[in-house]
Amino acid sequence: RATALMSGGPASPRRMMHAATGVALILALLCGLGPAAPSAAMAATPTPGPTLGAGPKVTVEMIGQTLPTHLQHKKVDQPYTQDIIPKRSNGRVEVKLSTWAEKNLSGNEFIRLVRRGQVDVAAGTFTYLSGDVPILDMADLAGLNPTIDQLRKVLAATQPAFNQELERLGVRQVAAYAFPAQVFFLRQPIKGLDDMRGKRMRTFGTTLNDLVTALGAQAVSITFAEVYSALERGVVDGAITGTATANTTKWFEVTSHMYTLPLAWAPAGYYVNLDWWNKLDPDVRTFLEASLVEMAEKQSELAALITQDGIDCNAGRPTCKEGVLAKDRPMTEIKPTDADKARLKQVLEKSVIPAWVKRAGEKNGEVYNQVVAPISGVRYSRQ
Repeated sequence: RATALMSGGPASPRRMMHAATGVALILALLCGLGPAAPSAAMAATPTPGPTLGAGPKVTVEMIGQTLPTHLQHKKVDQPYTQDIIPKRSNGRVEVKLSTWAEKNLSGNEFIRLVRRGQVDVAAGTFTYLSGDVPILDMADLAGLNPTIDQLRKVLAATQPAFNQELERLGVRQVAAYAFPAQVFFLRQPIKGLDDMRGKRMRTFGTTLNDLVTALGAQAVSITFAEVYSALERGVVDGAITGTATANTTKWFEVTSHMYTLPLAWAPAGYYVNLDWWNKLDPDVRTFLEASLVEMAEKQSELAALITQDGIDCNAGRPTCKEGVLAKDRPMTEIKPTDADKARLKQVLEKSVIPAWVKRAGEKNGEVYNQVVAPISGVRYSRQ
């Protein structure tokens, strides 16, 4: 158990269209992304940053985001790697950037690809990579981070512990960042978490499964491409995804309510091959590290912005800027109560953390207590 610290059926044409859309977005899962045109306010706007003097040219092979249409690619990875980094390095650093789709990758193989030196830098989500490195789930256990600000503190605090494990595999996490908030989308109204009992909920990742099960709901595994259809036909009562992802895939057509209690944030990181990294000239390594850290900061800022923008667009509000305005079928936003926030923390304490430690090992439970508990206010205790 964990204890709280004192501190703290033929398919319709429309269904087929959205299935096709889902295929394009399946790897994103819940990243809150979409093809909306960039706005000036949300574009990457670097301040004077790291520079690099003259020297031998360096070519970096990098795999970034899942698709080139994603905001994280268009607003951060692409402008930094193709424009900002080359200019700041006076042409010394060239980054050959690819997306997951262009390399036909699913994301869960990135640790192995980086370890073998098949790519120098890769951007991978913790949920995908935790199959190889279970401790990574520690930063975004379901219910752990009520705000993106807390998540960012946890990401900074956990990086040294993560690298102790990763470096044994020949990999290093240089920087980590947030994606938009993952919340409940529902076909019927609810008053709060108590109403989740008996519902069939599409989830992703093991810790969200633990959370949904503890609430008395049934966790259902459905590929992202099939979720729209499953919601439309009532195969599931709801699903968890990012606020902006649900918008760009038009879940407002098949769900009516969004319960905007952040359950997780689907964080990701920039990972490098350690042998390649250590062999770089020190000035190049320092330059690249500072650049990746800056990129991660921009990614987290973007996540905060499109978390709210996704909510606004789904609700049909005029403040919608980046996504698809649900003008004809605006959703109802259900805001979390203090009681449900406390309930979520209780489920984290009693169910989610113990289940994760059972999978990841008692050693990682001790690391959690040392690193994360002082921030989260929840400790793990052996049962």
